Amino acid sequence: MVVVQRMTVFALVLSCCVFLAGCPPTPDGLLRTMLEANGVVPLAKPPTNVAKVALGRALFFDKILSGNENISCATCHHPALATSDGLSLGAGEGGAGLGPLRVYPLDDENNPVIIPRNAPDLFCRADFRSMFWDGRVEEIDGQFFSPAGANLLPGLDNVLAVQACFPVTSRDEMRGHGDSNELAEIEDTDLQAIWAGLMDRLLANPTYLGLFQAAYPLKDEAAFTFAHAANAIAEFEIKSWTLLDSPFDRFLAGDNTAMNAQQKNGMALFYGTARCATCHSGPLLSDELYYNTGVIQLGPGKGDGVDGKADYGREQVTGDPRDRYKFRTPPLRNVTATGPWTHAGGLTNLRATVARYNNIRAAINNYDESPLPQILEDTVNRAETTNILASLDARMPPNPMSPQEIDDIMAFLGALTSPSLPQLPQRDIPASVPSGLPVAD
Repeated sequence: MVVVQRMTVFALVLSCCVFLAGCPPTPDGLLRTMLEANGVVPLAKPPTNVAKVALGRALFFDKILSGNENISCATCHHPALATSDGLSLGAGEGGAGLGPLRVYPLDDENNPVIIPRNAPDLFCRADFRSMFWDGRVEEIDGQFFSPAGANLLPGLDNVLAVQACFPVTSRDEMRGHGDSNELAEIEDTDLQAIWAGLMDRLLANPTYLGLFQAAYPLKDEAAFTFAHAANAIAEFEIKSWTLLDSPFDRFLAGDNTAMNAQQKNGMALFYGTARCATCHSGPLLSDELYYNTGVIQLGPGKGDGVDGKADYGREQVTGDPRDRYKFRTPPLRNVTATGPWTHAGGLTNLRATVARYNNIRAAINNYDESPLPQILEDTVNRAETTNILASLDARMPPNPMSPQEIDDIMAFLGALTSPSLPQLPQRDIPASVPSGLPVAD
């Protein structure tokens, strides 16, 4: 009976939102009813351990975690770049520079080494149940599922910590190649040996040993595993990047003046007739489910398709062809700062990203790659478009929005942005790290 009443209220809300564009601000009570119907509640900042945060901060910015000591977690998730890298597709181990200016490394055949998927932001991830675009790291009923299978380290705190275990094992992302790189000598499938090798490096450094012992009630050096490092990295990410001071957060906390009239109209559209909240629901603005939203394929792909240059997304995890081209709904906090957007990073303009939902088929068929760097323009895979559209999600029919409605939705998305973003680099980036390696890229 409660569900029926809620849906009845929601239907009423939808009908009230048809004429919002250009009108006076939507009544706050109506907005709060819409938020409740979509499961949107204020987020809370979880408690964190100061010593674990200090260890995690050092690890996050220290290139000691990479095989050739030339890249850190922060290279692809930098506080100056809204915890991402500002690139459509990343330039990993062996690259040079930071953000859009980073130079792609070359392989033995002089081809650029391009990371196949966009580096997502790390905002407000404490309550997430999955990580990566395809959800290959998940928590289900308190149990972690990951590419490591039964070899996953015990004692990991959350999916953020599980996620932190994997970039360090990837040759293209952090582990690298080379004769003088002891981590590169380990077989790709021997994840336990890679993690153990990293701990050998870390614990050989007296400063790191002290940080581990301060963060955990363990004094025996042999008791530490990479799970302790990963948990600390996750603790730092939660402490630093659970930002809850956006106008949207303040409105959720009860301040009716936190958002202006256009932002409120955009929120009514978002949760109403524009149907954005069909997928971007809940306090995280993501249902953490997987959809084929008709996104252009670019980059090297993930080894799928006839030529290996396609990316089948969620199917890689489940093995189910019905999950082909499906990717997890991205959360939207600070979305105005976290572009380029989508799993392949092919959309470089947020307003155009919203407008494409007017007609997904037309948007992908008429995709303009000219804003991309030349090195990525050459990788746009138009041959895959027909296949992508063949299984387009049923939620993606033409959904006409007027220019004014799009402007209002953009205003609402702006209200999801934390005013603290400009302070993150000064607040988060350490002057030095225990290894003595350069912090800057």
